[in-house]
Order: sequence, then C-alpha cells, then structure tokens
Amino acid sequence: MPEGTAPEPKGTCFVVMGFGKKTDFETGRTLDLDKTYKNIIKPAVEAAELKCIRADDIIHSGPIEVPMYEELLSADVVVADLSTSNRNAFYELGVRHALRPYTTIIICEDGAKTPAFDVRNIRTLPYHHMGEGIDYDEVERCRKELTKTIVGVYSEDPRPNDSPVYTFLENLTPPARARAIHAVAEAAAESAPGAGQGHTPGGEDAQGDTRKYSQLWDEADEAQKAGDFGEAKSLLKIIRRKMKPAEPDDPNAPRQPEDPYIIQRLALVTYKDAEAEARKVRRQKQSLTPEEERGLHELQCEALTEARGLLETLTPATSNDTETLGLWGAVHKRLWDETSDATHLDEAVRGYERGFYLRNDYYNGINLAYLLNVRAAHAPSRAEAVADFVQAERVRREVLSICESALTNSALSADDKYWVLATMAEAYLGVGDEAAAQQKFQEASSVASVGWMKDSTQEQMDKLRRLLADSPLKYVKTE
Repeated sequence: MPEGTAPEPKGTCFVVMGFGKKTDFETGRTLDLDKTYKNIIKPAVEAAELKCIRADDIIHSGPIEVPMYEELLSADVVVADLSTSNRNAFYELGVRHALRPYTTIIICEDGAKTPAFDVRNIRTLPYHHMGEGIDYDEVERCRKELTKTIVGVYSEDPRPNDSPVYTFLENLTPPARARAIHAVAEAAAESAPGAGQGHTPGGEDAQGDTRKYSQLWDEADEAQKAGDFGEAKSLLKIIRRKMKPAEPDDPNAPRQPEDPYIIQRLALVTYKDAEAEARKVRRQKQSLTPEEERGLHELQCEALTEARGLLETLTPATSNDTETLGLWGAVHKRLWDETSDATHLDEAVRGYERGFYLRNDYYNGINLAYLLNVRAAHAPSRAEAVADFVQAERVRREVLSICESALTNSALSADDKYWVLATMAEAYLGVGDEAAAQQKFQEASSVASVGWMKDSTQEQMDKLRRLLADSPLKYVKTE
C-alpha cells in the first residue's frame, strides 16, 4: 500500500444521530451535533478501519427512509448518539435493536439529565459537549474510547449481545439480510410518490443534483459565513425538498413534521438576504428616492413575512425550542421596525421572553430587555410604561449575571467573547452604569474580529440611550 494511503475499510458503520444544532429541552442547552460527528465519531470509526456513514452522506433520489433502513439492518456496526433526546435517534436505535442482536453502540452527551427508562441498563459512552464545540482533550479521550469499543464489538468472537430485544426474548432469529433488504427497498419504491406514473422519486432534485446532504450543508455554511445569504437560501431550499417527508396517501392524515433545524436556518437566511440587499443598495447610493425607499421596505416586509410563515410551521406559540423562539422574536422585531404595528412588537416580546425564561441565556435576555424599553416608549398608559421599564432593568441584571458566568468558560471563542462583552456593555447602559458600559464596550472592541460587530453594538447602544432619555420613572412620585 502506498505511503499515506488509508487502508481499505473492513466494513461499514452507520451513525444514528441528529445533525446541525439541536436543543436539549431537558437542559435548555443547544448542541452542535455536527461537531460531535466530525470531531469524534467519524475519526473514531475510520480509526477502527470501518467506513463511516451518516444519513446525510448518502446519495439517493428516493425517500431517505429506504437507505436508512437498509443501513440499520446491514451495517456491521451502528453508533447511536442519543444527545438532546433526539426522538428520531431513539426510534432508529429501537429498529436496530430489533433487527440485530449485536454491534450497536450508544453514546450520549453527559449533561445533567435522566437516561431514558428503556436504555438505562445499556452501556453508554458519555462525552462532554460545550454547546458550540467540544474541548480538544475531551475529543481525544472520547475518540480513543469509541475506537476501542468499535474494534471490540466488531472483532470479538462470539460477538456480545447488546440488544435488549434479543436479551430478554430468547431464541429470536435475526431477519435474513438479503431478503429483508430487498423487501424494504421494493416496498419503499412502490409506495414512493408518483410510483408507476412515470415519475422519478425525488422530484426535480433527482434530475441532476446528486450532491450528498453533507456536501449541500457544507456549501450552505460557507455561503452564510461569506454573507451570501441568497446562495445559502437556494441550497437550503434544495435540502428542504430532499428531506421533506412524503405526503400521506390519505389527505386527512396528519403530515409528518419537517426537521426544525432546516426551517430555522432557512428562515434566518431568508430575512438576512433581504437585509443584505438593502444594505448593498444604501451603500451604492448616498440618498434614495421615496420610490426606492418604498421598494426596499416592500422587499424586507416580503422576506420577513416569508420567514414568519416558515417559522409558523414550528408552532412558536407552544414551542419550547429556544432557537425557534429567538428567530420568532427577531422576525417580529424587524416587522415592528418596518411597519410600527404593535402586534409585531408584542409578538417579538413574547418570543424573546419565552426563550429567555426557558434557556436563561444572554441573547434572548438582552433582546427582551431592549424591546421592553421600546414597548414602554409606546405604551398606551403610564402604568404599563413603568411596568415594562422596570422589567427591562430586572432582566438586564439577570443577563449580567449570566454573562459573568459565561466569561469563566475557557473554551469561549473570540467572537463569542465579543458578544458576551458587548451584551454586558448594553446591559450596564440599561441599568444606568455608563462608566461600566463604556469599559465593557472597549473590552469587546479589543476582541472584535470585524468592524461591523462594533458598529452594530454602537448603533444598538445609541438607540437604547434615546429610549432611556425619556424614562417613565421620572413621572413617578417617590414620596
């Protein structure tokens, strides 16, 4: 074998897990599961000399369920990550346990939560996730342990039974692989939309786009980081079409929900694309005609309405997903700016407020406080203005405590540190400590990676100063 050439895989390992950023509703933390896959699972699997496959690594033109079930049945090893209590991962783990008595490995982030009853007695490999990333030492530790476990369960003879189904129900015979795969594929092909009608499963995506989901996600990530929100939107639309559940045969039957992460990302880039276009036009022209201003207003309202419609599919009124709630607040905050419609302001407050009290985070908190001041400035009565103004100050004091705790995290990235410090600057300003606000703004400025970050914070603080200048508390008698 030529030097530097990877060994031929001895078998396959199918990875059962969510992808992208997912919220663990039990702890309120949001974890980037792609970091787990790319930094821990995939390198560990390849070190065990197996081919690593996740659902978004599969190229197919029909329903994604077909290759998924094939892999759950035929993969030599399955690694299931149950972090964030992902319901799809739990279901797929159950299918694997029913199909195969051995070579299934469970891993899970070690956040303070209770293991599910049905897997409480199954050995689970824990790892520690920091939300946006994973500590390097933890990556190295978990990667080595996972590789060792994979080699053990795959190489041991006889292979140890790790399925509770085959443990508690003795004398079960696993299904015959070839016959079962054929039956699954045949049944899925017959039930696919348009089967027997000259229609290629997968629609327009099957007519030429053979990119893997992982490739599409990587391209969407790069486009978004580069500020090309239009390209990111186009790519996310393709991903959404590819991964959208098939329509049920019965029109009265409930539709399967879409993956929230796709909808959230698509909503974000939808309104960001319009904002970027508006900024571009304003940079190109020193002044705009009333017609041009009206055109930009309509462009942004249309994009915000589209983003709002996407988020409505995630039922924000009852959702506990703090990412959905934060985006719901952001969309309505912008609709308020564009329309001055008080219903949008109330919705923005409701979204950020629910997100803040569920997650106890500085992002939702500082936005909630600002909007409470905005609503106080437009309150129909002095009593309501005072109530919102006082509540805004209370929220900011909680935010300051959260930020102080966040700064103790040694793995905080430079950009994250900037936003924590910038949030503290705004919070100190809101509680009347101008000196501390300026100090934190200077600290934030020293770690800002790009100029627009400082400009954005300065603009927000200037807006807040104008709101604070006419405090409703000055009309309250203190004697």
